[in-house]
Amino acid sequence: MLTYEELKKNPRKFVALTSLTPEEFDYLLPAFERAYLMVYPASKTMAGKKRKRKAGGGRKGALANIEQKLLFGLVYQKSYPVQSIMGELFGMGQTQANEWIHSLLPILKQALDDLGYEPERDPKKFKESEQTRKDAATSIIDGTERRRQRPKDAKNRLCTTVARRKFIVTRT
Repeated sequence: MLTYEELKKNPRKFVALTSLTPEEFDYLLPAFERAYLMVYPASKTMAGKKRKRKAGGGRKGALANIEQKLLFGLVYQKSYPVQSIMGELFGMGQTQANEWIHSLLPILKQALDDLGYEPERDPKKFKESEQTRKDAATSIIDGTERRRQRPKDAKNRLCTTVARRKFIVTRT
């Protein structure tokens, strides 16, 4: 099972799985925790009901602490593995991994936005938002167009697409 405590001891592996160094992870963690507590306050259950017992009681889940939750979100964002693989990595089933993915990704997005690292998605606002950044001169847009040779005839194009799909299906 992948744990934060074990992974932070190996910085190369940490970067390979999350794209962040342990120091960058520690910088992101407080913002993630604030965003998490706004969505899931300690006084309420995950379902949004008032707690009858103190928070932390009961069985400990696979993502028991906030570091594990952030690690889970970052590993998913880095490689987009199938949910069953995420479950295996973090010691849970596919269904539970699905629930965590859908609950943690908006929180991770909010934390990145709070720190000013969320990219601008609206092309019309991109220029304005980049001009307000102090490091705008060093920003780049990563995009490459590559020519693809495709048949001009629609019938041949369809045949090529069908053949490619058959090839993919037979390879897997």
